[in-house]
Amino acid sequence: MSDAYAHPNYVKIWYWLLGLLALSVVGPMLEIPTLTIITAFGIAIVKSYLVAAYFMHLKFEKKIIWFLLILSICLLGVFFFGTAPDLMMTDGDQWIDCIADKSCVEQRL
Repeated sequence: MSDAYAHPNYVKIWYWLLGLLALSVVGPMLEIPTLTIITAFGIAIVKSYLVAAYFMHLKFEKKIIWFLLILSICLLGVFFFGTAPDLMMTDGDQWIDCIADKSCVEQRL
């Protein structure tokens, strides 16, 4: 059996995931919003790579699997950013912003 297919050290990867988790929990305590968002998403990307590559064994699969994974993530982004402007914009004739309009909340009670 060649070294290319040797099992990774799962405990070492788990320690890396725990360290990144601790860093993502401690990060917001600095109270720097931009730094918190950048590090949170960066750490999330690294953690998801570690899980997908080693625990889901994608590192040992053919390159087409990575291509399909990246393609599905891109399509998810297209779907999200395609609908986000409609969901985020609350002005117009057919929209009622219940958070800004206190009478809407009183009508529901």
